[in-house]
Parts: sequence; structure tokens; C-alpha cells
Amino acid sequence: MTQRRQFLIQAGLLAAGSATGASAAGQDTTTATTAPAAPATPGAPPTFGATPGFGPDVSPATFAEAEKLVQVSMSSAQRRMAARSWRVSLASTMERRSGPRRVDLAPGIAPATVWDPAAAVGAAGPARERFVRSRAAAVPLPADDADIAHAPVTRLAHWIETRVLSSERLTRIYLARIRRLDGALRSVITVTEAHALERARQADREIAAGKYRGPLHGIPYGVKDLLDTAGIPTTWGAAPFRERVPQTDAHVVRRLDAAGAVLVAKLSLGELALNDIWFGGQTMNPWLPEEGASGSSAGPGAATAAGLVAFSIGSETGGSIVSPSMRCGVAGLRPTYGRVGRSGAMTLCWSLDKLGPMTRSVEDAMLVLRAIAGPDAGDVASRPARLDFDAGAGIAGLKVGYFPGWMKEDPATDVDRAALDNLGKLGCKAVPVTLPDWPHQSLNTVLFAEAAAAFEEIVLDGRVDQLAMQVPDAWPNLFRQARFLSAVDFVQADRLRRRYALEMARILREVDLLLVPSLREEMLTISNNTGHPSLTVRTGFVSVGAARSDWAPDPQRPLPTFAPPRRVPHGVTLIGRLFDEGTIARVGMALERVSGVADERAPGF
Repeated sequence: MTQRRQFLIQAGLLAAGSATGASAAGQDTTTATTAPAAPATPGAPPTFGATPGFGPDVSPATFAEAEKLVQVSMSSAQRRMAARSWRVSLASTMERRSGPRRVDLAPGIAPATVWDPAAAVGAAGPARERFVRSRAAAVPLPADDADIAHAPVTRLAHWIETRVLSSERLTRIYLARIRRLDGALRSVITVTEAHALERARQADREIAAGKYRGPLHGIPYGVKDLLDTAGIPTTWGAAPFRERVPQTDAHVVRRLDAAGAVLVAKLSLGELALNDIWFGGQTMNPWLPEEGASGSSAGPGAATAAGLVAFSIGSETGGSIVSPSMRCGVAGLRPTYGRVGRSGAMTLCWSLDKLGPMTRSVEDAMLVLRAIAGPDAGDVASRPARLDFDAGAGIAGLKVGYFPGWMKEDPATDVDRAALDNLGKLGCKAVPVTLPDWPHQSLNTVLFAEAAAAFEEIVLDGRVDQLAMQVPDAWPNLFRQARFLSAVDFVQADRLRRRYALEMARILREVDLLLVPSLREEMLTISNNTGHPSLTVRTGFVSVGAARSDWAPDPQRPLPTFAPPRRVPHGVTLIGRLFDEGTIARVGMALERVSGVADERAPGF
């Protein structure tokens, strides 16, 4: 044993003797000590317990209280050992943020470990690249601007390509609707009028010259305000960032620019991508203006449903496309994790964030997906993958998995059950499936830890106190609480994530897709963690007697009630195999047709 180790052990024993005496006298107050460094012996390796002392002193009582947070138990002797050695064993691991050699980590620095759902389960994705659009219907251009505004992209694209409608006129229609109608919704943070009109005129010139770029050319759209836009504010919906103006466009914005689309608005999101309240207020549901639009892609959901944009881009980490798509009655496509590049998008959770289209029809969502998908050199999780979609292909013979228990209880409704029945009538086979009854909430360790890391700076410097929502289930409290999550539990949650990924792979070898109640919390959590694509599509309506909220019940914030009940959209969610958005889109289009509700508009919009 080296002299250095002997010295450290002897110093530890002396400290232990002192602590034992204090404990015997009823004073369990041992704190860490820093022994003077012993002369180095040539060839002696470094040890974990021999670093210079760092950080504040702690006592056995500190560990006794901390045990309650991580739900472990130590003996008195173990607490004393931990307290004595903390400053020379583990406190130095925090030097990166609080020591003299502090290292700032820019938002663009992703973790070294990268989640790759396809590699985790050995999935290959579609065998071929194919994209077949439906035939454009010969629908005359309506005389009413509102009818034009609410038309799906498939129809708008035909009118623009055939030059019966100019991009500039369409852009002015949407800009006028934003000015007239958004005051009641608060779905728009920044209107990009000058930029939009310039882009629209450029599109008209190109199309007149025979340089048609495709179905998004000249189509006005909005993006959730967490996607960077050069020279245009990108606020993340949060007061600390409301003056933030990036210098470059996000990858997805560049892809849409290349497709010829026209950016007309930066759309609202719940601050830092949580729920539907931002620094400008709450974004409301066009179908029920007394309730929030749901979030965090609240602006894309509300603006698309209200006909303020032709389509929009949202994002999802744990339900932020699915929930507002349900609430506002639009088609929301959450692509496979890795299909759509995220560089230039606000990071909430590196291994969960996904960007996807929110549209007024399922085929529209696929047109947008085709434009925004593809490798992104700035996103370490980006993966090249084939896209196989044929709008005209049938669905007869497909096996649709469902969870029998889920279809019989809340939040499932008769609309969910009718959707499953309708697929049977269309030739699909309903197949009951099961998942193990594991603690899926443990997966949220990944979300909370990564989110707290992404926004560490505003927690440490106090800017998080500027956020509008300071309730227990808002980010300020959750970010602070997440500092006390166990790193060991984070690793175990990541391992549990792989087990869930293997279970989902097993199920999707037995069936072609899953149909689930859209707001079934288990599947929202599991499928986001496993990276599977989802499509939420309106298939009917339900009646509600009270406004709905993303927030935990709060007696200080009672929700409006309605008598008689109010009629609102409802729909199901389809979960597909990794990188197989084409199959869930074909099934979604079939449900859209058989349900016959896709063209119904929110009253007043």
C-alpha cells in the first residue's frame, strides 16, 4: 500500500474516531475534512478518494435528509463515512458548474450519448423510397376568402400551380385573418408580413416562369416559435428570451424555404415548450374559446384550425403535437425520432424532441413531412431514412393492434371505438395486444433530467423566476426539483427505455400499426421515449360540460363550465413502426374519409 493511501486511511480513521465520540454524545454533526496532500510516490495510480477537497461541508444529517428524496436508506456509520469523504470523492463532479474551472455549455452542445431507436431494436425502416400523391380534385376556386383559407394544402397547391390563385393573394388572405381573428386566440407571437409578401411575390414570379418547386411552393405557413428564423425574433414563448433574434434559420425553416413555402407567422407555444400559456397570455381553442388550445404546440394547433395559416410546424417531447391536435381538431404528425433534423430548434430534451407538421388533412401532413425530412448535419440524432407513401393504396388486410382494456375506459370514447369498428369495415383486422405493466412514469426521469440540464443557466441565475407560470407543475419548480434526481436512476430509466423499445418492436412485428385513445398517458409517454411515429386525426365530435386544461387542478383557477355541453372535435391516434409514417398516413386518410368530419370548421372562424 502506498504512503499516500496509508496517510489517507489513517486520517480517515482519526476523523472517524472523533465522529464516533460526538455521535455517542448525541451530536451526529461530522463534516468533511481535507487532509494535507502526502508526497507522491512514483508509480502510484490516482484514486477516487484522493482529490483535493471541493465544495461545502456536509454532515451525516445532510445525507439523512437526502435519503428521503432518492428513497434509499443508510446506517449511521454509512452516513458518517459519506459525509467525511464527500468533498474528496464526489463533490468535485460538480466543479464544472460551480467551481473555479467552470465550463459553460452552449445550447448546441448535445450529449455524447445519442438515442437511436432503430439501432436499439434492429429496425430497418421501409425497403423503398416512394411518394405518390392523390390526384388533385378539379374544385373551382371559391369566391369566399374564408373558404380559400380553410382549404387543404392539396387543393391550395393545385390552385397556385394552375395560377387561378396567386401566392400573394393567398398570403394577404392569411395576414388579414391573423389581424382580424387572432386577438381572441393569441396563437401568433410575431407576424412576418414584409418577409411573407416578398417571398410570395418571388413564388409568383417563379411559377409564372415555369419554375414550380412542388406542392408547398407559394403556400403560407407558420412555425412554433422555437424554430430559429434569421433576423426574426424567436422567443421560445418565454419572457427571458422575448428579445432573442437569431442570425440563422433552423434546418426545417431552410427546408421549407427550399420548397418555396411562405413564412407568415411565428406561432405561440407554452413557455419553454410546456402547455399553452406564454408571456403574451394563454392560447385559446378556436372550437371552444373559453379553454386553452392545449400545448405546447398551442399556436400551431389553434392557428391551423382557425385558418390563419395553411399549415404549421409543431414539436413534441411528451404530447405537444398530439394534445393540441386533439383539442383543436387538426391532423398532427409526430415523425419517427431522427427523421426530421432539429438544428436551430430550441432544445428541451435531446433524446425526445421531435418536429412535425400540423395540418387540416392527413395528406397535407405527408406533403409537409416530405419537404422537411432528411439528414441534418447539425443534429447528431438525424438519420437518413426512406419514406414510402402512396395516397391511393388500399388498407384492406392491415392488422391494427389495440389494447382492449384501454378502449373500454377513460379517456376512450365512443368516437375511439367507432374508429376501430370503421377500420374493420374497411377490411383491416383488429388484433388485441398487451404491454407489460411496468412503471412507465419512471421514463420521465429522462425528460426531467435532460430538460433541467438544457435550462440550467436560467435556474442558476434566477431568470426562471420571470416565467409566467410558477405553479408546482410548471417548469420553474420542476427544473429545481430535477436537480435532486439520482444519476443512478437516470441510467436505470434509460435501460428501462430500451426494454420498452424491445416490447414495442415485439408488438409491431405482430401488427402493422396501433390504434390508441389519443390522450392515453401510458402510450404518450412510452411511444415518445421509444421514438415511434404517431398520427392524430379527427374522427368525430364529443360533448364537454367543462373547459379542459393541461394544468393540474387549481382551486385558484376554476375552469368554466357549460350548460348545455359544448360540441368539440375528437379523434384517435395511430402509432406506426419506426420510419413507417406512410402506413399510418394511409390508414389515417381512410379514417378521415369514412368519418366525414374533416371539412367541418370551428364556428366563427
